[in-house]
Amino acid sequence: MKPGGSEGGETAFLTGVGLILVALGLYLFLDSVQVTSAPFGAISGRLGGAGRGGMWETTSMGIIFVPFLAGIVVLFFDAQKRWGWWLAGIGLAIICIEILSRVRFQMVIKTTHLLLLLGMVAAGAGLLARSYVIGSRQQDSADDRADQPDTKNKDS
Repeated sequence: MKPGGSEGGETAFLTGVGLILVALGLYLFLDSVQVTSAPFGAISGRLGGAGRGGMWETTSMGIIFVPFLAGIVVLFFDAQKRWGWWLAGIGLAIICIEILSRVRFQMVIKTTHLLLLLGMVAAGAGLLARSYVIGSRQQDSADDRADQPDTKNKDS
């Protein structure tokens, strides 16, 4: 099978179709995932006692900004203070950890759609693997032909 009648057309065709199937399947998968946030993160859940009646359970979790803001105050006072840089960096890391720990993923999809999109990804991956194998075989045969001596144009 040589789509387009050109040498290597099968490899290009299979690669293109495989990439389209994988990309479409991954898009449909990611399109079916909803991102929400939880009421407590890794740090605020421990500070507030999440569900255990902690003393800060009803207050704002602005306490996690204190190290970052203290580090910024120190840096504006004297930027040469190394501990101010460390405090600001640790405070920023705490904020990032808190934000990322609150993220929750929920997949809302019918089973038939899930099977269809997983089948598309698997079929695309199979076509990509097949195009790779065909391409490597064609490369090997081209290398073998180049290694053989040319006996047709021998002058005797």
